[in-house]
Amino acid sequence: MLGEYPIEGRGAAEIAASVERAVGSGELEPGQLLPPMRELASRLGVNPNTVAAAYRTLRERGVIETAGRRGSRVRPKPATTGRDQLPEVPAGVRDLSSGNPDPALLPALAPALAVVAAECDRAPVLYGVDPVEPELERMARAELAADGVPDGPFTVTSGSLDAAERVLLAHLKPGDAVAVEDPGWGRTLDLVPALGLRTVPVAVDDEGPRADALRRALESGARALIVTARAHNPTGAAVSAARARALRAVLRAHPHTLLIEDDHGHGIVDLPLHPLAGVTHHWAFVRSVAKAYGPDLRLATLTGDEVTVDRVRGRQRLGPGWVSRLLQRTVVRMWADGAVTGPEVAAAYRARRELLIDALADHGVEAHGRSGMNVWVPVPDETAAVSRLLLEGWAVAPGARYRLSTPPAVRVTVSTLTPGEAGPLAAAVARAVAPAKGRIQA
Repeated sequence: MLGEYPIEGRGAAEIAASVERAVGSGELEPGQLLPPMRELASRLGVNPNTVAAAYRTLRERGVIETAGRRGSRVRPKPATTGRDQLPEVPAGVRDLSSGNPDPALLPALAPALAVVAAECDRAPVLYGVDPVEPELERMARAELAADGVPDGPFTVTSGSLDAAERVLLAHLKPGDAVAVEDPGWGRTLDLVPALGLRTVPVAVDDEGPRADALRRALESGARALIVTARAHNPTGAAVSAARARALRAVLRAHPHTLLIEDDHGHGIVDLPLHPLAGVTHHWAFVRSVAKAYGPDLRLATLTGDEVTVDRVRGRQRLGPGWVSRLLQRTVVRMWADGAVTGPEVAAAYRARRELLIDALADHGVEAHGRSGMNVWVPVPDETAAVSRLLLEGWAVAPGARYRLSTPPAVRVTVSTLTPGEAGPLAAAVARAVAPAKGRIQA
């Protein structure tokens, strides 16, 4: 053990593992400055190049970040085991923080699973099978074509984040920069540095990523862009027709940009899709079934340019091989049976969002939520707002999990919000915001 720093080891791998263990256990906290490389090398009795190699490994794993002469410190959201657990919601507190869909709007799995299981008993899926269920591809392609997504090769991944990871690794190398939405999905903001890549924030408003912010990100050297088409988490933004035209114009000026478009809101939103796919040489369009059919259905469809999809397929063959055909057939069965009525689900979530947004407006509180199941509420002080709401019986998510450089806010998941709760919640939010406002004005 090294004085105030719980770092030990003689080789680069040992030193890196020691730091990672300390971050995972909380002995080294997010934002904590690490010792300079020469100082640490001297204390450990190793060559400074050994420490430099350890720090490089930690940067590539997304555990630390380095800012030149200002030194290296633990990332605000380090990629370490156990770091992403949501805090436990106390008994008696209404949980509006999880980001989960309403269980009452999810379809029953038993009927489809029973049919598919019987089919698989009669003809088991064996090694060497085609990785994609033909009927899944046919049905998915029909919907993609109806929404204006360009035709391209097709495959299946274990969810949208799995798809994003595979596409990024298919084209980028450690140190490359990726333009990400800010605010944006916390898992994406964590994944990019965990892959050894750099995040470049792109400001988001109700209509999606701002074109001027994207232009600056690409001009600064970002090689890829990850964008959410609809039901943006956490703000509820959805790319409008006008915004899509502006973003496509920016991307046409940077045709070598790798574009990853995530439409995880498909099936729970009633706003039309305005795809960006096909503007750049390399692109991927991903649709997950998690929000509409259940998070445990780890399945997303992916289409894109030939090089990108071929590389993803090739890497899958060397790893998991394929996404369970039983799972794929289950999704096909539910699609065919109409297990989810998309317009009704979208209307339910829209009603709950609008109810809260209108109630907040009555108290003079700004809120955003154009699509999906979340409402984003700007606040002067996240910690104060979250704590005050918790005391009043409401658990919401602090915005720090979802933002890089944008102002503070809280995310409220409205998926299970009832009409009777909107008014009291809005009043509680207004009270939580008001004291902080007074302090700022003073």
